[in-house]
Amino acid sequence: MALRFPAPAIAGLCLIASTAQAAPDARVRQEAAVLLDAVAGSQCQFHRNGSWYEGAQARAHLQKKYDYLEQKKLVASTEQFIERPASERSISGKRYQIRCPGTPAVDSPAWLKERLAGLRRQGRETGAAPRADD
Repeated sequence: MALRFPAPAIAGLCLIASTAQAAPDARVRQEAAVLLDAVAGSQCQFHRNGSWYEGAQARAHLQKKYDYLEQKKLVASTEQFIERPASERSISGKRYQIRCPGTPAVDSPAWLKERLAGLRRQGRETGAAPRADD
């Protein structure tokens, strides 16, 4: 026996599915840009493919990955940006790391999530536009 769904239910499911794959809204793009700027503007180094890179190089690499996934409508939240292009190498699955002066290296998602939390906290407290230097 085949399941039958009323037309409004099917329409609702289609809307949910299309929303899940929608392009990121302006807030997501803004937060991702601020996080990318934080990487570039930091004194930290970014580890990928067995080498350490300066912030500007890391930003360029992550920007390319973000742009690709955004074009494919695969980044609907800032958290997805952190977990998808900014976490690990696509091919090997090896985690990216960030090492700042005087601190041990940490996985990039932890570093970026900390910055995102500060960014959002700052926005709630001041109502101001996000900044990368939190």
